[in-house]
Amino acid sequence: MSDDGKISQAEIDALLNGGAIPAADDAAPAEDAAPAEAAEEAAAEPSAGSDSSSSQFDDVLTDVEKDALGEIGNISMGSAATTLSVLLGHKVNITTPSVSVSSMSIIQEKYPMPYLIVEVGYTIGIDGNNVLAIQAQDAAIIADLMMGGDGTNPDTEINEIAMSAVGESMNQMMGTVATSLSTMFNKKIDISPPKVNLIDFGSEDKISEVLGQTEPIVCTSFRMEVDGLIDSEIMQILPVEVAKEMVESLTNGSADEPEPEPAAAPPPPPPAAAPPPPAAAPPPMSAPAQQMAPPVMAPPPAAGGYGYGMPMQGVASNIPVQPAQFTPLNMQPVQVNDANIGLILDVPLSVTVELGRTNKSIKDILELTNGSIVELDKLAGEPVDINVNGKFLAKGEVVVIDENFGVRITEIASPAERAAKLQ
Repeated sequence: MSDDGKISQAEIDALLNGGAIPAADDAAPAEDAAPAEAAEEAAAEPSAGSDSSSSQFDDVLTDVEKDALGEIGNISMGSAATTLSVLLGHKVNITTPSVSVSSMSIIQEKYPMPYLIVEVGYTIGIDGNNVLAIQAQDAAIIADLMMGGDGTNPDTEINEIAMSAVGESMNQMMGTVATSLSTMFNKKIDISPPKVNLIDFGSEDKISEVLGQTEPIVCTSFRMEVDGLIDSEIMQILPVEVAKEMVESLTNGSADEPEPEPAAAPPPPPPAAAPPPPAAAPPPMSAPAQQMAPPVMAPPPAAGGYGYGMPMQGVASNIPVQPAQFTPLNMQPVQVNDANIGLILDVPLSVTVELGRTNKSIKDILELTNGSIVELDKLAGEPVDINVNGKFLAKGEVVVIDENFGVRITEIASPAERAAKLQ
């Protein structure tokens, strides 16, 4: 079609012959298609690069090792979530671990944003370090909760005080992780105090002292939820050597557990000893000797000595024995020594009169009101108990003296009993 909107003769002939209308410029479609194809190729290049970067680390860890690292992270971070819940006063849930092998440069390209980096070094049990990465905005909420805030309006700028608060929470978390690893690996694992730094993945070249930019690293990503305040992702980054050592400790820890030893059979009983031969009958004694006690026989000697039943030479066999004589018991009351009683005569004592006692349930006590009657375990007119410092001393009857109550002593304990009660 021409520029003035009219159809030319060639176009009319083409329509009559059943063909399509030719374009004004046949080279234009080819020229337009070339940039489109170049754009598609340019768009495909980053995806191809990412596939090649991920595929080059496929042989670093096996699927079994990745599953083991995911299980280790799931258990350890589950314990860390409980510790963080106590510190923040809010429910924390850390789940869904995802294990991948990558490099720090690829992670920086994937997450170009500020992160709080927590470097933790293992001092006992594991040789190496690991890094925990938390987004800066999530770290600000954690710092606000640690300092008594509600986390809804945290300060976007993490100052030194907020960094210290987050570092303390991370210290508690990683300590719990070390305890969980000790249980799983069946050996003691300890960590050094963590180092906390705020680093922008989009601009910083060097993220951590323990991780390189090109060497493969193991990244375990977790989903962290904090009671409606945080729903984000945290990363635990490990060197490949440390990750493989953890997997080996997990597999060897269960294999190295000692099997219970079978119970030892009881030793056979010793053979029964032959009964000793009967002792020879002693010669008949005279009448005075018969009234005495029987002769005392010495115990049988050790092996190699005298035979059984034979008295040892030099030991008297007839010793007169008399019955024991005991002093008759004195039934008189014990005399109390009051030589130094004068030293404590001015010590005040608490004297109480107990009318009686009863037992009531809590329900009955709560139902008492003005005018309620409480029945005691004593009859009317029965003597009351007089106690001194809570100890029973005497009995008496209640009297009235000048409109005041009093008690007349009718029965009193003996001096020995009173002294015993006062101790």
